[in-house]
Amino acid sequence: MSVKSRSRPPLRSVLLRVWVVCWLVLVWNLLWGQFSAANVVSGLAVALLITLLLPLPPVPVEGKVHLLSLARLLITVVYRLVLSSFQVAALAIKPGPPPLSAVLRAHLSVKSDLVLALAVSIFNLIPGSIVLEIDQSRRMLYMHVIDVGSDRSVSRFYAQVAEVERLLVRTFERDEDWRPASNGGDRA
Repeated sequence: MSVKSRSRPPLRSVLLRVWVVCWLVLVWNLLWGQFSAANVVSGLAVALLITLLLPLPPVPVEGKVHLLSLARLLITVVYRLVLSSFQVAALAIKPGPPPLSAVLRAHLSVKSDLVLALAVSIFNLIPGSIVLEIDQSRRMLYMHVIDVGSDRSVSRFYAQVAEVERLLVRTFERDEDWRPASNGGDRA
């Protein structure tokens, strides 16, 4: 095989690898608790070993990121984090029997496995619920939810799931930007 026939990796792929190495060096230095030349060099060595010997599989990237929608998503998630924290704290100090909890099923209409994983991470961060199981093929999440003692609280939970799903789709999976990745397509 000649040198000309080998294709170079796309610039995006190279930049992503550089970003991962820089991130790992930063994490290494934070773990050691100080930035020094020795920590940066040893962090760089560890990061290169990890990325070269244990590479992650490529993840297909099919849509575009819309920054205004991303800002709305971040604001909503932060709002939900704060609100749910207060709600769970109120349930913890409320006298009487503990709140009724249950496992609820929620269907998401996201197309990408990457966005599904992001949705699961968001739901796990928000206090009061945790994802127990993911049915990847049907896009179904089974979540343990605290305080399902009334129809209103169950409706509030499903409204929260729908809002996060809508914001994720608006941020990453708009129909006009969606191009399913092919085997040799753009991969992160």
